[in-house]
Amino acid sequence: MKRVMSSWTSQLSTSEDLKTASEIFGALGNIVRLRILLMLMDTKKPLHITAVASILKMDYGGIYRHVEVLREAGLIQVYEVGRSRVLSPLNIETVKDLIGKAKTFNRKH
Repeated sequence: MKRVMSSWTSQLSTSEDLKTASEIFGALGNIVRLRILLMLMDTKKPLHITAVASILKMDYGGIYRHVEVLREAGLIQVYEVGRSRVLSPLNIETVKDLIGKAKTFNRKH
């Protein structure tokens, strides 16, 4: 019996599309990274990594590793201002939508 793929499934059928989806969900699958994203989305201006580290009570290196995962997934932008690295969120509405859907996700099925 031949299996028919739905149009939605066929849109994600390429290896590159699946890799991108995996990177995004992987980046969102960590509580520290979610906190960083939520913090950036709540502020009206970009934040320095040192400020994020201070707020989360973590060292700079630990935050920087999480920031790199978020940046590689296309969820934040990192740019230099002088000698500092500054963070700004990307795709805010999509991230809000994914987090909202996760809150209502029924784990029983």
